[in-house]
Amino acid sequence: MELSQIIPHIEALIFASDKPLTALDIVELINNAFAFMEERVTLDQVESCIAGIKEKYASEFYPFEVKESGGGLQFLTKVDYHKTLAQLNGDKFLKRLSTAALETLAIIAYKQPITKGEIEAIRGVNSDYSVQKLLEKELIVISGRNENMPGHPLVYATSKNFMDYFGINTTDDLPKIKEVLAEQIVEGTIINPDDFKSEQPLPEIEEEAKEENSSLTVTEDGSLIEAANKDEQQTDSDSSQEEKTED
Repeated sequence: MELSQIIPHIEALIFASDKPLTALDIVELINNAFAFMEERVTLDQVESCIAGIKEKYASEFYPFEVKESGGGLQFLTKVDYHKTLAQLNGDKFLKRLSTAALETLAIIAYKQPITKGEIEAIRGVNSDYSVQKLLEKELIVISGRNENMPGHPLVYATSKNFMDYFGINTTDDLPKIKEVLAEQIVEGTIINPDDFKSEQPLPEIEEEAKEENSSLTVTEDGSLIEAANKDEQQTDSDSSQEEKTED
């Protein structure tokens, strides 16, 4: 079967499916549909077709594209049309998670499988309401119990809806914690020691200081005066003494 014949079937399957389809799912579905054929479709053929389909819908001509999200392939509208679709779908489309729910979901995503007690130990507050809301939204699932802890508490993990909600294919697509923290690091100011070095040699600075100090003096009553004023006062003092002598 030629690739050109396979591509329309793959597009139809992805478009009509109510859940993300993997390449293996597509191989099985196509082979089941053409069971009478001696030559069966291979995984390599399907993957080659998928690559061609992605390239086709990446064109600006199409408002949607084929992306791997939620654990498989889906037709998704492009980001440029977000505001237009928001008007059509109303509040349901614009629904957001609360800060508490996002914190709880982030902890589960990075620490899964994890118990509610462990979540609360990290957050420092009760997380019953947040966990319940995330379960209702089907963003997390109960994946079992922790048999090594007293009471065998329930453990939680993210669901396929979580990946679909955030537009990722696996939890490996989540940003690394180190990358997130790196964006928050404030780099310190680099100080160049040369900036604090004076252009004038130290001996010259000391000489200037001496000259400045030599221009100052203290009078008998403790007042600080400049040398010029001192000379004037000395002249005035001498004149006063002469006047007293004449008298």
